[in-house]
Amino acid sequence: MSYIHFNKTQLINLKFSLERELLRTNRAGSYASSTIIFTNTRKYHGLLVVGQPLIDDNNHVLLSTLDETLIENDYEFHLSVRMYPGGIYEPKGHKYLRSFDSAPNPTLVYRIGKIVFSKEYIYAHSESRILIRYTLIDSQQDVTLRIKPFLAYRSVHELVKANVDVNKKYKEIKNGAQWQMYKGYDKVFLQFSKRTNYTHVPDWYYNIQYIREMERGYPDREDLYVPGFFDVEMKKGESVIVSAGTTEYNPASLKRKFESEVKKRIPRESYESCLLNAANEFFAQIDNKTEIIAGFPWFGRWGRDTFIALPGLALTQNDTKRFKAVLHTMLGELKDGLFPNLGHGRNASYNAVDTSLWFFWTIQQCSIMTGKKEELWKDYGKPMQIILNKFAKGTLFNIKMHDNGLLWQGKKGMALTWMDAVVNGKPVTGRHGYAVEVNALWYNAIMFALELAEAAGDTRFVNKWKNWPETFREAFKETFWDDEDGYLADYVNEEGKNKDVRPNMLFAVSLPHSPVGPYIQASVLEKVKQELLTPRGLRSLSPKNVFYKGIYEGDQNQRDRAYHQGTAWPWLLGAYADAYLKLYGDKGKEHIRDLYLAFEEVMDEAGIGTISEIYDGDPPHTARGALSQAWNVSELLRIKWMLDRL
Repeated sequence: MSYIHFNKTQLINLKFSLERELLRTNRAGSYASSTIIFTNTRKYHGLLVVGQPLIDDNNHVLLSTLDETLIENDYEFHLSVRMYPGGIYEPKGHKYLRSFDSAPNPTLVYRIGKIVFSKEYIYAHSESRILIRYTLIDSQQDVTLRIKPFLAYRSVHELVKANVDVNKKYKEIKNGAQWQMYKGYDKVFLQFSKRTNYTHVPDWYYNIQYIREMERGYPDREDLYVPGFFDVEMKKGESVIVSAGTTEYNPASLKRKFESEVKKRIPRESYESCLLNAANEFFAQIDNKTEIIAGFPWFGRWGRDTFIALPGLALTQNDTKRFKAVLHTMLGELKDGLFPNLGHGRNASYNAVDTSLWFFWTIQQCSIMTGKKEELWKDYGKPMQIILNKFAKGTLFNIKMHDNGLLWQGKKGMALTWMDAVVNGKPVTGRHGYAVEVNALWYNAIMFALELAEAAGDTRFVNKWKNWPETFREAFKETFWDDEDGYLADYVNEEGKNKDVRPNMLFAVSLPHSPVGPYIQASVLEKVKQELLTPRGLRSLSPKNVFYKGIYEGDQNQRDRAYHQGTAWPWLLGAYADAYLKLYGDKGKEHIRDLYLAFEEVMDEAGIGTISEIYDGDPPHTARGALSQAWNVSELLRIKWMLDRL
């Protein structure tokens, strides 16, 4: 039995099994994802989900799923499960399931009378190819395995309907066939490790329904194209490898390929090994550039998420090579002192004030973890100075340092901080003006730059900025602190102080260079602990606030209104751990360790072996959003690193 295991009772309970999802990536932007019983419940699910740069910047579902049938003495046993309108599931292959194990790779075992049959899958590294190994573990006689490919050929954000534009032609290849539903797309090559018979009978399967899209208020039904089916004979004890990829492969090498891919993986045999595996999934080598995918299945690269996630994903594993490669990619797109918030090249959006300041924190974590300073100033001092000078003089989106040293950003109607949800064109939490975490990051950035410049002997930079910190500290306290409240304002602008209790004030405590003294630090931390701390992260708004929303559900607008209004965010525990251990040292270790270990409970929930994007602010803190989020995984790994070295 593996670390993550499900039994027959759990698997045949569709409410249980359809709420648990799997993800595997190729470390190059492509992925495979479905539920643990391989029933797709989202439009983002698919066995071969690949970027199509000739079409657009999105990933596209090429192969949605494979329908499997075992045939013995002309009796057909359908192993798949699909949902149709009215809550109808057909076929009902889940009734044959006996077990699921996650290691060394996801494995389902079926029992049909005296037939015992298993299915394992693995996604190849650095190529768009999924490998599935079917094994006839036990049987009194030979059986026929029938495979039907369900093709989608559409963006992950859309659904497809039956149409006359589909290319119904196919080409036979060694032990398989290839198809290309539409011009401009990659071909799909489906091949077997032994000879097989292909029957071409093109058809559409109509109104397949995705329950998660229905719950999220999106279109939820689509038609999938099935070009034909393969029959392959199997004997007791025999395994057959099926390859689905965007390039042809030598079938004679498929068994060796499957085993070699398994050997490359870190075994998922513990909580930490699951986090390490999840961490590796976020790195993507695309067009000779190393990037971090913010989350799966629908996020791309986000600048803010990249810088927050990078230390935990790379440096905790002493992977300075990938750390530097990601920074090199991001620095190539620095413009007017800003990094892209999301997107690339011409499609890049730079509408984030804090992304550039998180860049300083990322380098700072490298200094903390490696002890380097002079080398870091040599490598990154120039872009640091560019950012500081641009912010000081003023750059895009009304970002500018005022005479009091504080950083102003945006205007009414803009959302430039991490709380950037917009509904009907209006920010839910606009926060323009002096935002508390932005100014804490601004102070930390300049103090860290001074620290590096002093170590490197750069007196010109030191002389330029050395008198600034004292002015800033006075202005920061005067602007944000209130003795009567005992905590920091969330933001201040022409309309006055916003005193919503949010986790943003925590960064004035957690960052290595804090603009406030120990008394204020302790008071802020206590407020955060009392009103925002949950076992799944920090709430984005106190439950005492009239606008608090403790459940993240409903359509897009409803969910966006709850996103930063009470939803719990695991990544914020990294800052909480920084602050708590800074103030309490070894005495705080047990509390932080308990928070870290609490996430072991979710390893067999929602996204199996990883951490979901967000959780409800209200108990039982149900997982919501994307099934795997980079900065959540990374900050848990960084907390583990802190605990190990305290």
